[in-house]
Amino acid sequence: MFKLKENQTNTKTELLAGITTFFTMVYIVVVNPVILADAGVPFEQVFTATIISAVVGTLWMALFANYPIAIAPGMGLNAYFAYSVVGGGHNINYETAFAAVFIAGIIFVILSLTPLREKLIDAIPDNLKHGITAGIGLFIAFIGLRLTHIIIAHPTNLVGLGDLRSPSALLAIIGLAVTLILMVLRINGALFLGMIITGFIAFFTNQLSFDQGFVSLPTLPEGLIVGDPITALSDVIGHSLYAVVFSFILVTIFDTTGTMIGVANQAGLMKNGKFPRARQALLSDSVATSIGAMFGTSPTTAFIESTSGVATGGRTGLTSLTVAVLFILSAFFGPLVSAVSGISAITAPALIIVGSMMMGSIAKIKWNELDEAFPAFLVILAMPLTSSIATGIALGFISYPLLKIAKGKWREVHPLLYVFAVLFFYQLAFLPH
Repeated sequence: MFKLKENQTNTKTELLAGITTFFTMVYIVVVNPVILADAGVPFEQVFTATIISAVVGTLWMALFANYPIAIAPGMGLNAYFAYSVVGGGHNINYETAFAAVFIAGIIFVILSLTPLREKLIDAIPDNLKHGITAGIGLFIAFIGLRLTHIIIAHPTNLVGLGDLRSPSALLAIIGLAVTLILMVLRINGALFLGMIITGFIAFFTNQLSFDQGFVSLPTLPEGLIVGDPITALSDVIGHSLYAVVFSFILVTIFDTTGTMIGVANQAGLMKNGKFPRARQALLSDSVATSIGAMFGTSPTTAFIESTSGVATGGRTGLTSLTVAVLFILSAFFGPLVSAVSGISAITAPALIIVGSMMMGSIAKIKWNELDEAFPAFLVILAMPLTSSIATGIALGFISYPLLKIAKGKWREVHPLLYVFAVLFFYQLAFLPH
């Protein structure tokens, strides 16, 4: 079913890749409820809704697209939901905001059924694709360094080196060293083994504890938050939430598209610059966004942590299927998942190492042609500095056509790039992000 031989992989490798991806991204089931709680949504509601949307999207990716890419509610989009839409002084409650997410998801599904999103992937120039892959690599490495306080906020320089003797930084450095040694020795499942060893060290140094036990039953205290499309649409029209819906659609399209290109590039799954089975893959996050909004979570996206599973050898939907099954199990192991995902030093080494692997795409950029190189450079630079894949892509999309026009090569630019350059300029200039 998953064409393992054709993709030069096997069941053991795929299962290990799925476990690795799951453990690098499972933090979302705790972090997402914490962020959306600031918008007034009950923690238990978001915990269960996060798992439902992740399972729906990742299963779709596994069974219909056969890619090792996991789907879950996106970081950044949840903060935008909690602090700009609900907490932005618009007098909107979270039920109304979820109606906007639901409508964005429905429009997203319709867009995914048209050739637009597939054409968009083909329209992105190769140099920007390589820039997106490298930018995501820098971004996830930066996330790993920041979560473990190896890199901290600095009043003058924005970022600076943290206290390397702090328990979190020290554990991450030891975990990084152990994982790197395992990888250099070419031991199968090195990333996952590194996490296991780091977890044991955390437990024996009293950084990891299981005070809340291991098992609890999932609940949905609010039931269905968005029941039907007509009520949701009337909420959006009644509160004039058009800009919010537009922002959700634009950011999610490019967050997911960029991540899928990055992961597929790293896994060697792109064929002549094209993304096979793109429509099925792109439907996964749009369907999950709609269903997630009904239960109470912000928009979903393809997770950049999927690269850790690809680095372990994941090449097919069996990796994603493994992730989906583990998410289902995590619904019954809330306290255990919360304890492990609360220690970022366990998973951060995998993110830092995968980031270094993805940086290899920089070598494929035509650095001797400034009109090709500079937009790719902007993408790479902006992703970690703005903590947004979509913003990095936006700056690349805006600068690429401008430089081509200046050089008299405007015919080389795909018409879709001009359209999205204008949309991105409008979004960055006039909408909250």
